[in-house]
Amino acid sequence: MDQVNVGIVGLGNVGSGTLAILAENAGGIAEKLGCRLNVTAVCSRTVDTKEIPAALGPVKRTTDWREVVADPNVQIVAELVGGTTVAREIIDAAIAAGKSVVTANKELMALAGAEIWDRAIKSGINLAMEASVAGGIPIHAVLREGISGDRVVALQGILNGTSNYILTEIERHGSDLKTVLAEAQRLGYAEADPSADIDGYDARAKLALLAALAFGERIVPGDIHTEGIRRIHPIDFQYAHRLGHTIKLLCAARRTPEGFFLSVRPALIPQSTILASVQGAYNAIWVRGQYGQDTFYYGRGAGPNPTGVAVVSDLMRVAREIRSGSPDRVSPFAHAKLGENRPLPITQQRTGYYLRFRVHDRPGIIAELAGILAKLDISLDAVLQLPSDSKHNLPFVITLEPSLEQSVQEAVTKMAALDFMVEPPLALPMEKPL
Repeated sequence: MDQVNVGIVGLGNVGSGTLAILAENAGGIAEKLGCRLNVTAVCSRTVDTKEIPAALGPVKRTTDWREVVADPNVQIVAELVGGTTVAREIIDAAIAAGKSVVTANKELMALAGAEIWDRAIKSGINLAMEASVAGGIPIHAVLREGISGDRVVALQGILNGTSNYILTEIERHGSDLKTVLAEAQRLGYAEADPSADIDGYDARAKLALLAALAFGERIVPGDIHTEGIRRIHPIDFQYAHRLGHTIKLLCAARRTPEGFFLSVRPALIPQSTILASVQGAYNAIWVRGQYGQDTFYYGRGAGPNPTGVAVVSDLMRVAREIRSGSPDRVSPFAHAKLGENRPLPITQQRTGYYLRFRVHDRPGIIAELAGILAKLDISLDAVLQLPSDSKHNLPFVITLEPSLEQSVQEAVTKMAALDFMVEPPLALPMEKPL
């Protein structure tokens, strides 16, 4: 066999980047693979408006994905449309037709990837999904094979480039989130509806996949405690810097003797850590193994070319299997079978905390807040107040010693009801480096 035939469904940014790499790097791919990756068919709702690289040769164009899946010449179907409805139909149909699948679909893989993999194995085909997390960073391959001999005990990551770009700009320029978000949308970093990015849902789906690979449990996005960045203001960076920290939308997974914790939320992290230096639209993942200790992975988390590289690399991996006829596959989830253990409630976790308040100033406020904390066995660490001209919207910060999260949540709820509060307190964990 001198070529393996590919059908690509979806010609958005990722699909177009994939086609460009397959065309421009065809020679290098063939040298590594020992055969050509031949694009036989492409599908898009607007396929007639898409520019297909001439170097690919004759390519069937269609607006109906079923024609790609049914094409007898297509051996691998690349699903690059995203979402959980049509994409699921495409993948199910490809598996039923005995065709291997490459996908960049984090939402679908996080929701049903383990089930889809079980079906793929029974059908004797492969499923590859490297492009679903962190764009050009091969973090799936790392967890699946690169450090598979280790036992992952924790990982921390910045998995959403849009939110990291927004936080970076707020920190650099002191602009509010609304202003920075508008600029991110103008530059193409953020969608018209930015909820998936700034509310943490995109990062949550990615963490669900990485945690499944790391811990061997069947994890879905709904298992993960998630908070977004809408309440982060420039003043929070000013206080964070006074504490020697910065703020990131942090994806965290940690194994304990009792079970494992998962969360996606803005957190203070020390400025001395390597994650604190990750700026703009970049992604990074810090993994700690029981035996191999720390490894760190950094790069572009999105974009047509970085993500296209991940798709093409998956196509090459699947093509090798098709050519060799090998029945031995490494599960995309790194484990032969996933367990059913659920994450521990985040309320059982203990960590330090940053509480930021906006109040109508009056005597006795600190004493009243400290009283609430004391009744819940929470130890106050420090009180910080930067100079302010406003007595009717006065910001200040209290940091807490490591405390049970449930107690902190109860305290914040009680504090929010106090009559001098301008808004509910903002509570952010102060994460220690791995």
